Amino acid sequence: MGPLEGIRVLEVAMYGFVPSAGAVLADWGADVVKVEHAVTGDPQRGLRQVGRMRVEGEPNPNVEHANRGKRSIGVDMSVPAGCEVIHELARGADVFLTSFLPQARTKFGIDVDDIRAVNPAIVYARGSALGPRGAEADKGGFDMTAFWCRASVAATITPPGTDGMISPPGPAFGDTISGTNLAGGIAAALLKRERTGETSVVDVSLLGSGLWAMGHTIALSAHLGEPMVAPVPGGHGAPTNPLSGLYATADGRHLSLVMLQPAKFWADVCHHIDRPELARDPRFGTGEQLAANTEAAVRILREVFATRTLAEWTTRLATLSGPWAPVQDSLQVGADPQILANEYLVRAGELDLVANPVQFDVAAPEPTAGPEFAAHTDEVLLEAGLDWDRIIALKTAGAIT
Repeated sequence: MGPLEGIRVLEVAMYGFVPSAGAVLADWGADVVKVEHAVTGDPQRGLRQVGRMRVEGEPNPNVEHANRGKRSIGVDMSVPAGCEVIHELARGADVFLTSFLPQARTKFGIDVDDIRAVNPAIVYARGSALGPRGAEADKGGFDMTAFWCRASVAATITPPGTDGMISPPGPAFGDTISGTNLAGGIAAALLKRERTGETSVVDVSLLGSGLWAMGHTIALSAHLGEPMVAPVPGGHGAPTNPLSGLYATADGRHLSLVMLQPAKFWADVCHHIDRPELARDPRFGTGEQLAANTEAAVRILREVFATRTLAEWTTRLATLSGPWAPVQDSLQVGADPQILANEYLVRAGELDLVANPVQFDVAAPEPTAGPEFAAHTDEVLLEAGLDWDRIIALKTAGAIT
């Protein structure tokens, strides 16, 4: 049983950000009902092409990632009968979760006051691009604009002299991070309601989440009065530490060393690379000497690591005491034994999906596949107390699918 078992969430949201918060809540045991447009559904269902990667047929990972474990109903909120359905479902919900902008929330009768009028105890959660206040609060956006570019991520990772800016590593990058933030805020609001009886409006934005992800960097920049500058590709990365940087292997792969106390780990590294004499080399005897002779140490380590494949180094470095990791792409992670041992990838229907990163009692969530469009309309409305005559009348009027 998940920690949110028995919690009901009514999600009126589209695309990746806010639905990913609903997916996390579903992973934690909540019953999440996804409200989709009565005819077209969530526009995310039409996303088939991402860069050079195209999905044909079903299932579609572009939909499943942010919608696993939910139930789907189709509702036309633009007609009074559809709005009434939303209010009836909200009456029995613990959380109302939406990505709609202020004008749309007012238009469809789903703003805070509208939902609180039928359920004063509900937690009202909204995800936005730029936050709930300020001159741009009513503007939309995506993770590419608000999270990646405006929050300083793109400029910080793009090396000087690059033509343009480095793009996000994949779809819904900022969406998924922001959605997890929103799910955490909702969980905290539910705890507050349980303890005090007081409910909350929870706000998370793509802009705020991007700034939070960059928080350490932004604090340094504000304190020192200068922006962080990305290193030139191919450089070692740490000018005074040979044990913090990337090294190429014989098969064109890379491994990453991050040992922030190089003197502590230098002898052990020398032992694991079969160069014990380097531990006695006076150039590398102390932290200060390692810093002063980083260029020479990096040159030696590059030569050594280039003599074996990443698989060979993975075996050889298994007992190394300092932190290191293989550099892996989005396909290679699927075979990583540590990832598999922790069930960070889980099976949902026909797909392997990444589990949300929070586990309870050393157990991964067990998500089900995302819902087909409007697959649960009748089921959800019957549970809410509507009889078949009312459901048929709503379908005839085009208010539901």
